Amino acid sequence: MKKLLLIYSMWMLTLSAAFAQQTGGSNLLDVTVGEHEDGSTPTDSLTTDSLAADTLALDTIAEPVALPWPQNVQARLDAILKSRQFQTTQIALQVYDLTADSVIYQYNERQQMRPASTMKMINAVTSLDRLGGSYQFKTRLYYTGKVDSCVLRGNLYCKGGMDPAFNVDDLNAFVESVKKLGVDTIRGNIYADLSMKDTDRWGEGWCWDDDNPSLSPLLVGKKDRFMSRFVKELRDARIVFIGDTLRATTPAGAIELCARFHTMDQILMRMMKNSDNLYAESMFYQLAALGNRKATAKTGREHVNRLIQKLGLNPGNYYIADGSGLSLYNYVSAELEVAFLRYAYRNNNIYTPLLTSMPIAGVDGTLENRMRTGFARGNVKAKTGTVTGVSALAGYLTAANGHRLCFSIINQGQRKATTVRPYQDRICEALCK
Repeated sequence: MKKLLLIYSMWMLTLSAAFAQQTGGSNLLDVTVGEHEDGSTPTDSLTTDSLAADTLALDTIAEPVALPWPQNVQARLDAILKSRQFQTTQIALQVYDLTADSVIYQYNERQQMRPASTMKMINAVTSLDRLGGSYQFKTRLYYTGKVDSCVLRGNLYCKGGMDPAFNVDDLNAFVESVKKLGVDTIRGNIYADLSMKDTDRWGEGWCWDDDNPSLSPLLVGKKDRFMSRFVKELRDARIVFIGDTLRATTPAGAIELCARFHTMDQILMRMMKNSDNLYAESMFYQLAALGNRKATAKTGREHVNRLIQKLGLNPGNYYIADGSGLSLYNYVSAELEVAFLRYAYRNNNIYTPLLTSMPIAGVDGTLENRMRTGFARGNVKAKTGTVTGVSALAGYLTAANGHRLCFSIINQGQRKATTVRPYQDRICEALCK
């Protein structure tokens, strides 16, 4: 009898343990990344963004059997959002099925939050819509006066178009054009024409201690040193310069000597893949200058707001402070970002260059070291965003059933982006598999 009771007791204990495992007696998803199950925090060196650890926890939880689309995805996302991480931080999320033309998941989708560098996606969509894919970022050199016995008795004008890719090779082309004019001496001034935009060199709401780009229309090698470098290159080419470097608007009668440009694709690729802030601000100020207006953040914002209104949303609910996402004054929502992604998807002239420019999970750009394994690798193409207290991800992927999806995830309120990026990666994996 005692033997029978012992066997029965062991059988009950085994059953109880199995039941606890199936019903989530220990919910692995509720362990915050960077924490042990007992709540203690490991050193920062142990906190990683690797998806391997994340998907291990995710896959140990049994999913409901044979749920149809999109309920299967909804169940996965519900489970992820139960993490304790989101008890102390904010998350906004919207997922849109482009194939079925319907929202399949949303959470705090209208919450106003800072986009960080996903603002570049909004900027890119608006710029491709308004400027077009063939747009060129130009810097021009003009001259006035006459050339007499190899002496230019007149002035040079460097007209800035805020081309962020203008480099030393382009500057050398300016010097060569002066030499081809038959000039070895300049008796006049060299003027910087900065009339394209206002005099603000920083964006609204930028932090003073960030590595901020200079918002000058005339840059060389991304630095605000155009005039000094131009004079140096002229002298290195044995062209004597007798005059001053000043600022002025190019006069109407000036003759164009040289024009250098970079294409929309060239600027867009670096802006999105590398999240280059200068390239993004340059794009934003091209928008702002449309219609031969003096470019300001306000005139750039007007173009974005018009598109927001076209999408059926109220521009008054958001604030567009810059084109890069550096500003802490930017406020958008996951719903707004998804609306921009949907609009791009419906317009091939926007969608093709936009998709090509986006970082690819586990492959390149700012997503090269994220989602390096699993179904998301090579599938997710999205713009990342990070400023202090904010981490975001917005882009496209293809679900296992072949449906094309777009999504926006914005996390806010965490001290370190590394604590929430793995959850963004899990969401993408859940949508892909």
